[in-house]
Amino acid sequence: MLNELFSFRWVTLHSLVVLLGLAIYAIASHTLRQRRHPSAAIAWVISLILLPYLALPLYLMVGNRKVVSYRPALNAQVEPDAVVAKSGQLAAAMGLPNIVTFEKLAIHQDGSQALQCLRNMIAGANRSLDLCSFLFGRDVLGDEIAMLLMKRAREGVRIRLLVDGLGFYLGGHPNLNRLSSSGVQVALFVSPLQSPLPGRTNLRNHRKMVVVDGQWLWCGGRNLAAEYFEGDPTSLGKKRAWIDLSFDLRGALAQQAQDRFEQDWTFATKGASPNTPQPTVSRSTTAALQARLVASGPDQADDTVYTLLVSGCFTAHTRILLVTPYFVPDPTLLMALTLAARRGVAVDLLLPGQSNHRLADIARHAALREMAEAGVKVWLAPNMIHAKAMLVDDDLALVGSANLDERSLFLNYELMVAFYDPSVVQSFASWIEGQQAGATRYRQHPSGLAQGLVEGMVRWIAFQL
Repeated sequence: MLNELFSFRWVTLHSLVVLLGLAIYAIASHTLRQRRHPSAAIAWVISLILLPYLALPLYLMVGNRKVVSYRPALNAQVEPDAVVAKSGQLAAAMGLPNIVTFEKLAIHQDGSQALQCLRNMIAGANRSLDLCSFLFGRDVLGDEIAMLLMKRAREGVRIRLLVDGLGFYLGGHPNLNRLSSSGVQVALFVSPLQSPLPGRTNLRNHRKMVVVDGQWLWCGGRNLAAEYFEGDPTSLGKKRAWIDLSFDLRGALAQQAQDRFEQDWTFATKGASPNTPQPTVSRSTTAALQARLVASGPDQADDTVYTLLVSGCFTAHTRILLVTPYFVPDPTLLMALTLAARRGVAVDLLLPGQSNHRLADIARHAALREMAEAGVKVWLAPNMIHAKAMLVDDDLALVGSANLDERSLFLNYELMVAFYDPSVVQSFASWIEGQQAGATRYRQHPSGLAQGLVEGMVRWIAFQL
């Protein structure tokens, strides 16, 4: 009798835990409008049913991918002209910043030019210097940047450095205390060892930007580590320089980046919300170059970069040009790209022949075979390419930090810039085509049973790659 009573109570308690886990999952998904990959949703539900005592704490730690539950109102100030009509209305509907002007755009041709620009920006700061990077390398590049920052901080410039909590460890655990002791303000963006209950430890800040005095912006795909610039042949691992894409510019767009940094800094430091003025809306003129900042991630109600990518595939008329180090698209983006190719749009995708993430390379093959069959030209570069960009016709260039994989598009905090002027779009196209010149064409081969099984297993965790 006692055994039966104990069994009944155990079953009841277990059922309540399962129902609690499913209820938390359903309420969080609905309230925060979580858009999950089907495999991720199925995995969570099955785990919460079969392993609730393990899955529920894990879900509370890493399960959420959005930290906002509202949809911003339509930005009524945006009046798309002929240049930005294709994506301007959609961007406004997602609450993205207004289109503003910029000047003095410089696309860095290599790591040396990017590094020299960074040195000039640090030396040229008068009032403030804000840096955001996924990782800060404990290497020759990180040491040089640290020395420059400490020197300027001692000269009275307000310097803030924001590094991702996981990227801090991936960068080799750099010595941030010496920066702080010299007057540099340093913050980690959600350490994996802190704040587990809000479910944010799996949400990484992958944004890269440097803003000087709110007027000069440096942006792109480069982290502050040696391999993203000139490499470090003297290091133990003999880091080789990767091919990456970055740029700098001045104008109102830099103020948009400044506002974005303020919000990220406030979140990381748990400070008060910044009361920063909105950038003045610049009306289009025949001489003005136009762009807007596109932030993507858990702090946005919509998956902004992903939405613009898919929309661009369906509105393209002549060409789509993409470069990314990791290509693990979800089914919708993959379908949009293949349909664009099948209706006659010239789609070119540039990838490294072998990236620094083996699992991502395995996971990409099924998508690459489908792309090639649809007529997409896939190019494999001999060196590691870390650049991230998507160009649509002569109307849009999305350039910044987001990879074409599900982690970047659905989990990470990312930062892109949407350029709308044909001359600027063509400048980025020329840079990509220059890298493409040394690449070889991808040729699809039927996958064997073993290869298919391995690819399928890796794609099951593609959301976390």
